[in-house]
Amino acid sequence: MGPVWSATEDRSELHASCYRESLRVADELGARTVAFPALSTGIYGWPMDDAARIAVEEVRTADTAVEEVRFVLFDEAAYEAFTAQAH
Repeated sequence: MGPVWSATEDRSELHASCYRESLRVADELGARTVAFPALSTGIYGWPMDDAARIAVEEVRTADTAVEEVRFVLFDEAAYEAFTAQAH
């Protein structure tokens, strides 16, 4: 679960920390693979393009022993947003 999106308050750092902390816990557990949904993009209203930007950036720059991260996405629009950020 991630933060609720706000049009009046920048919560990007909180959103980013969800990925960082999850990867930190994965390292503590010795996990080598992790799967993430598009955090906060459903009922919490985070815009998909921005969520994808944050997620991909945090995973790319993470100092982690995790070898594989997968994004498990609900629909084609989410897939396209994450794919655009991955390239």
